[in-house]
Amino acid sequence: MQNRQRQLHHLELLRRIMNTSPPQFLAFDLGASHGRALLGTLDNADLDVEEVHRFKTPLLEEGERLFWDLEVLEREVDAGVRAALDSASNLRSLSVDAWGVDFVPLDAEGTPLRNPRAYRDPRTQAVMDATLEEVSREEIYAVTGTQFMPINTLYQVRADREMEPALVDRTVQRLFIADYLHYRYSGRAVAELSIASTAQLMDVRTHEWATDLMERLDINPTTWPKIVPPATCLGSFEPPTNSPFETRNSTFEIVAGCSHDTACAVAAAPAEDDGSSWAYLSCGTWSLLGVEREESIFTDAAREAGYTNEIGLDSTVRFLKNLTGLWVLQECERTWEASGESVDYDTLQREAAAAPSPDGVLDLDQQQFLERGEMPQKIRRYCRDEGLSVPETKGQFARLILESLAADYRDKLTALEAIVDEQIDVLHLVGGGSRNELLCQWTADATGCRVVAGPAEATALGNLLIQARTMGALPDGWSIRDIVRANVEMQTYEPDSSRVSV
Repeated sequence: MQNRQRQLHHLELLRRIMNTSPPQFLAFDLGASHGRALLGTLDNADLDVEEVHRFKTPLLEEGERLFWDLEVLEREVDAGVRAALDSASNLRSLSVDAWGVDFVPLDAEGTPLRNPRAYRDPRTQAVMDATLEEVSREEIYAVTGTQFMPINTLYQVRADREMEPALVDRTVQRLFIADYLHYRYSGRAVAELSIASTAQLMDVRTHEWATDLMERLDINPTTWPKIVPPATCLGSFEPPTNSPFETRNSTFEIVAGCSHDTACAVAAAPAEDDGSSWAYLSCGTWSLLGVEREESIFTDAAREAGYTNEIGLDSTVRFLKNLTGLWVLQECERTWEASGESVDYDTLQREAAAAPSPDGVLDLDQQQFLERGEMPQKIRRYCRDEGLSVPETKGQFARLILESLAADYRDKLTALEAIVDEQIDVLHLVGGGSRNELLCQWTADATGCRVVAGPAEATALGNLLIQARTMGALPDGWSIRDIVRANVEMQTYEPDSSRVSV
């Protein structure tokens, strides 16, 4: 045994001397509530992931206005890079994924003009309504293939024109959040395709900016950078002399993998090519329900049902619908904690399982459930208005929310099946929601589909493995989804036909 340990120790020393240690990749996965830096080590087909830094996503509230604190975000990302460099022996690349639509306005020197506004800032609803009086839904959808949501970049830019015209006049360039962070490290300003496709400003057929549409709506097309495909190398990060990053391991590539977090998650969905029809449900703060296709779908039914055509890895189309996810429950938890009440996840799940099944569900499409603040009060008021039993305990609130999510998934999946003219057999539920056994089982019961839950870290795995593939580090014959299936244990939930969904 001692001889074997010495042999392994000598092998590790030789690897370090020869720089033959397994390649490592650094993923920043930024969500609306928190961000993480994850260091992935790929040794042949074995992927080891270590979280090296975690932080709350810095949200600033100024009255009704919501902003992301860019200075704090940059500082946290820098801290994540330093932590990774302290651990890594062979860091090859870095990539950032984040939510879509929000952007940083830059001046002629490439300096941010203000903090990026957060998509839940309520300023854009009236702007969307006014925009659709100028250009019809049919015209916009025929070009962009994008669902109509007030949070879309299109309406944010127009709201800026109304609210801060002087700043807009000084804006030379706009970068999405993830692409801005890539720019900080590489010096190259681009819009990665997957995140550009969320803006409702891109021609989904040509993968270029919809300049005619922009000009009709008084948006300067030159303020948006060149769109590049997923898995684009932007250049090397070489730290300046005397910088905190000046170590022997601190030169690495910056990769615009898939800057949009959902694109990373779908790339890591562990679907098998076995002939079964499958859909994905990426469940976190938001839920994204959809299918992967080769071509966009522009039918009237798709537009009217609110389905969108976003671009994924290898120019696949993520035909999906944005749904309310665990946001409603997260907002309840935030309210309870702010009032001094403790919230324990395991206890909440036990209480939800023991609570009686509700006599109805919430309409999670209502605007009130998308907005921040006073969520328990909104739920009580909705139940009283609709003649439903009003929840009293935390477990009853949690059960009502989870049952409402499952019912919403059922309804939206039925609409999706009608649009694509296909019955879905398997639903791959990825993201944080895959850890919630109640949600997974109730979703299987409501939809009648087999639910394959996991990976919970689909977004981070997709980010890391897109980098690995870009850098030529995947083993021969292995795809990203092959690696995921080999490294992640999934849980399967079969529908219980005896259970009646509300």
